[in-house]
Amino acid sequence: MSGARHSVWLGTALLIAAAAVLLLGVGVGSTGFDSVLHARHDAVAWQILWDIRLPRTLGAWVAGGLLGLAGAVAQGLFRNPLADPYLLGSASGAALGVALALALFGTTPFATQWLVRLGLTGAAFTGAVVGVVLTLALAKGVQHTLRLLLAGVIVGVVLGAGRDLVTIASPDTLQAMQGFMLGSTGVVGWVACSVMAGMLLAALLVAASFGRVLDGLALGEATAVSLGLPLSAVRAVLVAVLALATGAAVAQTGLIAFVGLASPHLVRSIVKTTHGRLIVLSALMGGLLLMAADVLARWIIAPQELPVGVLTAVLGGSYLLWLMHRRRRPGGGL
Repeated sequence: MSGARHSVWLGTALLIAAAAVLLLGVGVGSTGFDSVLHARHDAVAWQILWDIRLPRTLGAWVAGGLLGLAGAVAQGLFRNPLADPYLLGSASGAALGVALALALFGTTPFATQWLVRLGLTGAAFTGAVVGVVLTLALAKGVQHTLRLLLAGVIVGVVLGAGRDLVTIASPDTLQAMQGFMLGSTGVVGWVACSVMAGMLLAALLVAASFGRVLDGLALGEATAVSLGLPLSAVRAVLVAVLALATGAAVAQTGLIAFVGLASPHLVRSIVKTTHGRLIVLSALMGGLLLMAADVLARWIIAPQELPVGVLTAVLGGSYLLWLMHRRRRPGGGL
């Protein structure tokens, strides 16, 4: 009961913190808090708040939730604390999909605007799913964890090389590709928020329902099999959840590093709990991390802004370096 009670307290704290950051995010932007002060009497200020800042901040929370959930699933599925959502080739597949879309449709202002709204998101999502499917095909299914990991690495390298070839052949796409690779929530609107929220809810329900199986898998595959757990079926479902959650987030925000990797670590450092609760708490933690990073990216050099993916990489990398340093001390650990 103690672990359950601590999990509830942590979840409540993460939701309260997210609400506070959401209020802060509505007031941070190129026009500062003036838009908030004049929103009731100024149609332009109200549009900035309602159509730009609010969906962007909420979108960062939902996208971070998807990445945090995917990170918890990946680490539980592969029994590896260094597993992240991009492990099965989804990141490289998404990047290749975007590169191909830009090369085929061009980078004129009209084409870019249309691609951002329709083509790029679809291309990134399709590319991410295709990358995972290729990994599964190369690994000949989900029965062997090590083979699946190695296949993911190989597919990631090959698809990454394909992306580089496309950008070399179409140098006009380099600037647009740089924006995707660095990650951004600047184009997230209400439609994107709704799509990601629906995906997050479905992924949470499915992944959390398999929490007990992940608990059994943590004891070892032989133990899990002796307990009668259907490992092959569970792996297939969780890999699908991992691919769809990662693809949905990447399609809307680009490649954002370390959120999916760091979120489960932060949760485990605060509370010891089962995988079912860990998945939910990791989603809440990932949402808070990405939303806070997005607000910080808008504020540091305002009225300009940093790519949020750069900020998460710096902060997440620093956190993991601290974890490694802590682990080397007597009694330290992940």
